Amino acid sequence: MQNKIIIFRNLGLEHWLTTVHKMNNFTILRNLYTLDEVWFVEHYPIFTQGQINKEKNIIFPNNISLVNTDRGGQITYHGPGQQIVYFLINLKRRKISIRQIIDIMQKIIIETLDHFSIKSYTKKKYPGVYVHKKKICSLGLRVKKGSTLHGLALNVNMDLTPFNYIYPCGDVNIKMTQIKDFNLSIQLMDIQKILIQKISKFLGVTMINGKDKKNK
Repeated sequence: MQNKIIIFRNLGLEHWLTTVHKMNNFTILRNLYTLDEVWFVEHYPIFTQGQINKEKNIIFPNNISLVNTDRGGQITYHGPGQQIVYFLINLKRRKISIRQIIDIMQKIIIETLDHFSIKSYTKKKYPGVYVHKKKICSLGLRVKKGSTLHGLALNVNMDLTPFNYIYPCGDVNIKMTQIKDFNLSIQLMDIQKILIQKISKFLGVTMINGKDKKNK
């Protein structure tokens, strides 16, 4: 029954460290009967460096904080107007692999963008989602106790300038884009509604328990 229910939470705008602290505590305390959760959040400006730590990926930090994280991948930027989705999913209970959950996350984004008539695609060996040869969504996961932490970051309506201060995902050739470049009218709330539909579809959810984490 636990696999049929996901709790969706909208955390609003939070500091990255605040959210990560809550996410780690949730994972440490969860047990076999803990329901999976998906958190929607925006972060204040911050660079996060994955486990593949390469200082040469930083061109100019420009007074934006840089933190090291235990997720996979390399460096990226988070800021207001970017829809971050954290997946706190028990892979063992759902009998899916880390490779499968990455594929699912990418399909969720592709179908969400397609809903808004934005055609996107993936690249082999390069996790994430792309539009017109530019990256619109980055992925980074960590598995602990058989469950995932972290998730994806979809650029919606944000200031992309800080991406120029780094080599996103450690690739000097990557250029970033966002939904705003293709449709000015789409808001984060619009994106969240479709994301919930697509997440429910790909994870086989029939019951949704939506709460605001701050009011728990």
